[in-house]
Amino acid sequence: MLEIRDTPLSPQEILAAVDDPTSGGSTLFVGTVRDNDGGRDVNALRYTAHPSALDAMRTVAEGVIAEFDVIRLAAVHRVGDLEIGDLAVVVAVSCGHRGEAFTACRALIDRIKATVPIWKHQEFGDGTTEWVGTP
Repeated sequence: MLEIRDTPLSPQEILAAVDDPTSGGSTLFVGTVRDNDGGRDVNALRYTAHPSALDAMRTVAEGVIAEFDVIRLAAVHRVGDLEIGDLAVVVAVSCGHRGEAFTACRALIDRIKATVPIWKHQEFGDGTTEWVGTP
């Protein structure tokens, strides 16, 4: 399961997508919109995805699957206007063993954040704005 969507995310849905009877461990990461960034109050934010973002996410997933003993993998990123406390990204990985699941899940979220063209536009309490993750 790899998706970019403009509707609320469900950790239970993403975790269920990686369920497998051969798995010895599943790891779930949930990224939440917080009310601050670098000591500055965040009032609002919006995520925007480039049309190639899903293809880039697929490339990342294929790399993680090739590198680790992944049984199942899922990643869903939200776009649009999000509020404080909303879930922005949920990823999960199941593997034969827990250690591998932790390592693969961390690689998955780190690579998504580093390479998938999804950008965050933040509005701060002082009225200024900032784009994060743009080229």
